[in-house]
Amino acid sequence: MGESSSDSVSVDVETIYLGGKEHIVRTGCGSVSVIVYGDQDKPALVTYPDLALNHMSCFQGLFFCPEAASLLLHNFCIYHINPPGHELGAAAICQDNPVPSVDDLADQILDVLNYFRLGAVMCMGVTAGAYILSLFAIKNRERVLGLILVSPLCKAPSWTEWLCNKVMSNLLYFYGMCGLVKECLLYRYFSKEVRGCAEVPESDIVQACRRLLDERHSINVLRFLQAIDRRPDITEGLKTLKCRTLIFVGENSPYHSEALHMTAKLDRRYSALVEVQACGSMVTEEQPHAMLIPVEYFLIGYGLYRPSQFIGSPRSPLSPSCIAPELLSPESMGLKLKPIKTRLSTKR
Repeated sequence: MGESSSDSVSVDVETIYLGGKEHIVRTGCGSVSVIVYGDQDKPALVTYPDLALNHMSCFQGLFFCPEAASLLLHNFCIYHINPPGHELGAAAICQDNPVPSVDDLADQILDVLNYFRLGAVMCMGVTAGAYILSLFAIKNRERVLGLILVSPLCKAPSWTEWLCNKVMSNLLYFYGMCGLVKECLLYRYFSKEVRGCAEVPESDIVQACRRLLDERHSINVLRFLQAIDRRPDITEGLKTLKCRTLIFVGENSPYHSEALHMTAKLDRRYSALVEVQACGSMVTEEQPHAMLIPVEYFLIGYGLYRPSQFIGSPRSPLSPSCIAPELLSPESMGLKLKPIKTRLSTKR
């Protein structure tokens, strides 16, 4: 692989998944941290997190789920791309550096793929990360095998989102990662069921996320927020995509209608929507088990399967009683996944 290239620096990081390795890849728009986990001879799965998150805070719920980890790591080498300045231990980015555009961030993905000498890849992104990966797919259709998008964005910000982003931008600039910014972000990520209230305490995943947000440098979050806030509508570009696309959205996500809009614009022959009940935007953390069966059937369309030792596992949640019967029908495999609603336990 391209590890010996003078254009990049590799650093071992033992705390990020056993066997994971961090690569700092220099791109045409600054350096980006990529965590590589698995056998690099396998097909590549590229992930991109939402605003103010990194691969640990956005995807650990999914990848720490044994059944999901076995399915994904059995079939893929994982390349976790972190937004600039969002990786663990990142330094504050100099304020004099120009703020990247969403096109710059999408182009960074191409630089990462070229560095690792990857061809066509599978992509998984959450909200802002889903937008960046969708934009990358539109610009580089031959480099994307498929898209797994969680509560994705595709339109320019609504007035409501624009106002919320403006408030967060001002708070980040003047007060840093203060309590109100964290509340806005937690509202963005999670449903009220896990955020808690006066009578009900926050769930463990929300408390963990709150602690991880404390580690983010406000200037780095502000730069990503400004890029996403200036994003253009990519609806027309979506119509040109021919790769298979699986969309998850939490029923209580602030971006629920956006996901429905995106699904309506994609070619129905190649796309499917899964709405997860009693869940916010970050399905990967709040209800990762709800993703297992749909992802498994989605990957079957590529000839990819779970390792046999997990089939029928007594501790596996993958049983017909957990999922709507439409998804288990033969015609639901591969391209023909149906728009359904699922309701699974929030316990992990």
